[in-house]
Amino acid sequence: MNLKIKDTFTSQLPADAILENTRRQVEKACFSYVTPKQTANPEMLHVSPEMLKALGLTAADAKSEAFLNVFTGNSVLPNTKPFAMCYGGHQFGHWAGQLGDGRAINLTEIEHNNKHWALQLKGAGETPYSRTADGLAVLRSSVREYLCSEAMFHLGVPTTRALSLAVSGDAVLRDMLYDGNAAYEKGAIVCRVAPSFLRFGNFQILAARQDKETLKTLVDYTIKNHFSHLSAPSKETYLQFFESVFNNTLEMLIHWQRVGFVHGVMNTDNMSILGLTIDYGPYGWLEGYDAHWTPNTTDNQHKRYRFGAQLEIGLWNLFQLANALYPLLEEAEGLENILNTYNQKAADQYIAMMRSKLGLFLEEDTDVELIFTLEEILQLTETDMTIFFRNLSDFSAKKPSEGLQIIQDAFYVPNEVSDSIRQKWNLWFTDYAKRLEKERISSEERKQKMHQVNPKYVLRNYMAQLAIDAANKGDYQLIDDLFQLLKKPYDAQPENEKWFAKRPDWARHKVGCSMLSCSS
Repeated sequence: MNLKIKDTFTSQLPADAILENTRRQVEKACFSYVTPKQTANPEMLHVSPEMLKALGLTAADAKSEAFLNVFTGNSVLPNTKPFAMCYGGHQFGHWAGQLGDGRAINLTEIEHNNKHWALQLKGAGETPYSRTADGLAVLRSSVREYLCSEAMFHLGVPTTRALSLAVSGDAVLRDMLYDGNAAYEKGAIVCRVAPSFLRFGNFQILAARQDKETLKTLVDYTIKNHFSHLSAPSKETYLQFFESVFNNTLEMLIHWQRVGFVHGVMNTDNMSILGLTIDYGPYGWLEGYDAHWTPNTTDNQHKRYRFGAQLEIGLWNLFQLANALYPLLEEAEGLENILNTYNQKAADQYIAMMRSKLGLFLEEDTDVELIFTLEEILQLTETDMTIFFRNLSDFSAKKPSEGLQIIQDAFYVPNEVSDSIRQKWNLWFTDYAKRLEKERISSEERKQKMHQVNPKYVLRNYMAQLAIDAANKGDYQLIDDLFQLLKKPYDAQPENEKWFAKRPDWARHKVGCSMLSCSS
């Protein structure tokens, strides 16, 4: 196993002077050195061929004992020193102070084919940032993270990646729903991969502690290594850096809305500085189109991170990052000017994205009303988002009266589609048909283009839960089946048609299928 090691984080940033792995406040440092926990009986369950290749590894490497040991934390790569990052963050709108990599351990950084990758184990043991937790992860959450990060990549959504999924052979105690019913579950470890795992919170903790020197060191490091198109560090460069993060974050959020993805925990410590989807906890895809839905039981009362609020929360989080960068600028005007463009940019990009989902390639003033009316009607009765938009590509402007028939498979309870709702649908289809007649492409070309932005297959929670239930019984085949399915989410895949279906009734209220907690 030959990896080209190129550690930048530990060589260019200040380390925690204390080497003991004890819970503590870590100051004047960006990370702490730690050693992954030895596991009892590790077993590799799945490895991503794409990520193997991206890292310069082979299929033979993936089957080796060295690979198993390194990516389950049982051995350390030569000439590397694993570490955990120090960061803080706002959780559900409240400053939480120091958080850090509580169950993530960064193994090293490598280069291959002129690309830089950080390798990180999730669930590999305690760190100084673990607080009262054990630093471990369980199989159910690890299956969800492994499958989802790769699925999101193939959907075209900016995301961290996953190299491998393994069980540790250890039992891990978890209270899944935080209701006092703790139970032992299979321990598991995922190797996550990204150009960097830096978060908004890495910068926030330093600003909160008024550690301007370390803050400047971290920002300069980030610009040098991950925003190298920018000039040498200066106040103007810091503004350009913030604007780049701003644009990348907004692009990611628009993609979330496009595919119906709900992150569930948009805390600032879960926001990537590179605009990547990071930390797959209680996420979910919209089943019935509902702007108020969140998959997170912790957020069930206030629904701060609901689907319809994700763009708004993105702005709130960017404000917190701007506050963290302020000490380097010592003036707010430049940051405020960038932030003040958010709402218009978000609105413009959202409408452009929705046009693409509807197969509209010209811009008409009436498009906004057409889109917002559609969103209102979609919520009048439980209507599957993925099926609706995929089937809408079969709509013909010459036959608007057939619109309801085309989308009927998207309705969860057809009997709930009352006459008044049907009338609203028919009026919308009439307006949609008139709008399509203004387009200059053929219906077949429109259908093809719509298929490129409206996935047929997404990782619905019930699908992941089926894989988890089987894995808990020692059957890992469904993990691979879903992994292969989700590599081509926009393709018809007639052999996999069974997965192009609404959430089954048994999954409506089942734990892991409808709602999830942060427990992992």
